[in-house]
Amino acid sequence: MKHFAPYLTLFLLFAGCSKEPHVTFSNMPHTHLIKSDFSELPNWSQEDYENALESFVRSCNTAKTREIYADLCIKASDAVDAEIFLTTHFSPYKIDSLNDSQDGLLTGYYEPQIKGSLTKKEPYIYPVYATPKDLLVVDLSEQYPELKGYRLRGRMVGNRVVPYYDREDANITPLESEILCYTDSKIDLFFLEVQGSGRVTLDDGSTIFVGYDNQNGHRYSSIGKYLVSIGEITLEDVSLQSIKAWLEQNPSRIDEVLNYNKSMVFFRQKAKPASGSLGVVLTPKRSIAVDRRYIPLGSMLYLSAKTEAVDFNHVVMAEDTGGAIKGSVRADIFMGYGEEAKKIAGELKAPLKLWILLPKESS
Repeated sequence: MKHFAPYLTLFLLFAGCSKEPHVTFSNMPHTHLIKSDFSELPNWSQEDYENALESFVRSCNTAKTREIYADLCIKASDAVDAEIFLTTHFSPYKIDSLNDSQDGLLTGYYEPQIKGSLTKKEPYIYPVYATPKDLLVVDLSEQYPELKGYRLRGRMVGNRVVPYYDREDANITPLESEILCYTDSKIDLFFLEVQGSGRVTLDDGSTIFVGYDNQNGHRYSSIGKYLVSIGEITLEDVSLQSIKAWLEQNPSRIDEVLNYNKSMVFFRQKAKPASGSLGVVLTPKRSIAVDRRYIPLGSMLYLSAKTEAVDFNHVVMAEDTGGAIKGSVRADIFMGYGEEAKKIAGELKAPLKLWILLPKESS
């Protein structure tokens, strides 16, 4: 599949005369794929092909998507029939978790809106931090190629690198950081971090956009799982809405729960609404966050997930990442902006099936 060179080299691993070869990415050895067909994609015949192709063309504005799909990015702009273009030039491969007992998982995220002020004054007292000046980011991949994609974050104390301040530390130790603005709710600020980007409506009526810039290096821990573990919320009832309601009803325990997640996100001001790790503005229901160890950013996929409230069967683009997105059959779908997007994203938790759409091998 010459379109992937040099970014991705695919090795077909045939078992005898199997009609469904497993495929492994050479630089992502834990990703296992099974050759599939468009007829096997749930509700493929109901897809909005024009919209799907438009999302692909938008993502082709990024170097990573062009690197993967090469001349297909050029040809897509001139496609006369979107369905024919997709089925002619791409082959679907089902992403196999290699664990039949464990379903994939689809969750959702959205672009939150919080209240803020450029100056600290009641009730705007909680800082939205930019990346601190004393945060060190160490890339070890040159000396240890097996650590490619991993970053060591910390700060200097004397001649030693120590872990950077966690969330609890940051509450009592002023960070060496520019403060983009102040907000009136520690809870809303926490969920802004979880979502990764959002809008801040300032007290003068104007709006600024903020997005993920860096992280303090501590592992993300789910406060929802924590509340379940201490018997405050049942596993079946965990959602953004139920967690926020519990925090608002238990103000004396807000710090206890939020500090369970030692990870902390730092932001930068942006000129546009929510954009992902690829740098393009995210498209509701067409942009997903993935674990880049298993799925390359910029790739086109087909996802299938269903709950009582929503049914997703359509093409998506891998345009973002997230600290809680771990595993090969795992995705977080961007739902957009507003209360409806917030409601769906906050409650979405569905079994997931994923296919990656790769360029067909040239004759």
